[in-house]
Amino acid sequence: MRIVVKVGTHAIAAKTGRPDYRALSRLAAQISEVKKQGHEVLFVSSGAVAAGVEALGLSARPRDLNDVQMCAAVGQVRFIYQYEKLFARHGVKIGQVLITHYDFEAHHRAQNLRRMLDHLIDSDILPIINENDVVANEELRGESFGDNDWVGNLIARLVKADMLVLLTTVDGLLDAKGRRIPLVENFRNVSKLVRPGMKGNLSKGGMDSKLRAAKAAVDAGIDVYIANGRKSVLMPIISGRSVATFFPGSAL
Repeated sequence: MRIVVKVGTHAIAAKTGRPDYRALSRLAAQISEVKKQGHEVLFVSSGAVAAGVEALGLSARPRDLNDVQMCAAVGQVRFIYQYEKLFARHGVKIGQVLITHYDFEAHHRAQNLRRMLDHLIDSDILPIINENDVVANEELRGESFGDNDWVGNLIARLVKADMLVLLTTVDGLLDAKGRRIPLVENFRNVSKLVRPGMKGNLSKGGMDSKLRAAKAAVDAGIDVYIANGRKSVLMPIISGRSVATFFPGSAL
C-alpha cells in the first residue's frame, strides 16, 4: 500500500513553539514501522519556519515576508538534520524534496517530480517533502498551496497513493460536543463543525484546510484519515482500528 503521511507544525512542536523531540521521535518510529511492514511511505512535514523561529529566538512566526524566508532558511537545516538522526536510529534513509507550486503547474515538471519520488521509494529512501519557503513567495503569502495539507493532497494524487493521513493535534474531526466523528461519507454540512481560530501562530493550516485537502483526495479515490499526530496512530489506522476520522475514497 502507498501511503502519504502529512504532519502539521503543532503536532511536532511544544506549546512554546520549540520542536517537541519526543513527538518527532515517536513519529519517526511509527513511520519506520510502517515501512518495515512493507508499505511505501511519503512524508510531508511542516516545521521548517517554526524551527527557524526557535533558532533565531523569536517569540512567534514573523509577519514580514523576508523574515519568514529567513526563518525557513535557518530552520530547514535543523528540520532535516533532526529527521536524519531520528530515522537513522531505525535504519531508514531519507531524502529531502523541496517543492513549489510550479512543480505541479506544468505537466512535464509534475511527471519529473513523480518519477523522482518513485525512484526514491524504489530505492528504499523515505522522501521528506516540504514547501520551499525560502524562495516561494506565493506559498508564504497563502496564494498557492497555502499550507502543507494541500501539498499532502497534491502529492497523494500525483503518486496515486492509496491513503492520505493528515496528522494534527486532535483525534480527528470533532462534533459540537468535542467528540471524534469516526466516519464521514459526504462533506455536506461538515464545514459547520469547524470552529474559528483552530490554528496557532506558528502554522498556516487548520481543520478547514484539512477538510479541503481531504475532499480533493477523496474525489480522486484516495482514502483519507485525520488523526492525532501526538499519539501512535499509524499502525492502528493501517490495521483498521477506529482511532481517527475516516473519509472513504470515492469510486473512480
